Amino acid sequence: MKQQRGRFITVEGGEGAGKSSNLAFIQSMLEAAGKPVLFTREPGGTPLGESIRELLLGHQHTGMAEETELLLMFAARAEHLQSKIVPALEAGTWVLCDRFTDASYAYQGAGRGIARERIAKLEDYVQGDLRPDLTLLLDLPVETGLERAGNRSAPDRFEKEAVGFFERVRRGYLQIAADEPERVRIIDASPALEQVQQQISTVLQDYLATDG
Repeated sequence: MKQQRGRFITVEGGEGAGKSSNLAFIQSMLEAAGKPVLFTREPGGTPLGESIRELLLGHQHTGMAEETELLLMFAARAEHLQSKIVPALEAGTWVLCDRFTDASYAYQGAGRGIARERIAKLEDYVQGDLRPDLTLLLDLPVETGLERAGNRSAPDRFEKEAVGFFERVRRGYLQIAADEPERVRIIDASPALEQVQQQISTVLQDYLATDG
């Protein structure tokens, strides 16, 4: 009997959206439902990917060209897919990923201004037909998110961008959600954590109920 493919769930959101706390909650919900779960992140997820992450988020290359940033993201993603994500899915494991290609469309596309068509070509080349089965978009006003992020840790290379950059990123994410409402579910990340997780729980319970 052929092994049933695992599901691919991604969590997206701007700075300070509370992804870390909610990713742990999502993983616990899936495991409680009897699903084997692999948690990973982008950029990163593999030794090579984590090295690329340091290049992308660190401050030693602050003048990095936009195209270089995009290509590094997809280089890390190619390694991530081939060595970790695809084997796990094929083995029947559910993969929960902190950001994926939607982030490239939001940050390098909407944020940096790289044409969507260029990103789509890289997406097709690196991923083939593979796309997330479900994406939870943690959405909140930019200034609220930046304030939360500032209280959390020192800013990385992206977090030092101007507010206008993050406004464009947010609009980019919301456009993706509008274009793909079946896959992308918007979670209002503004209220207290318990209320955010109530929304997430509702979405996940519905999704698990329809998973054959």
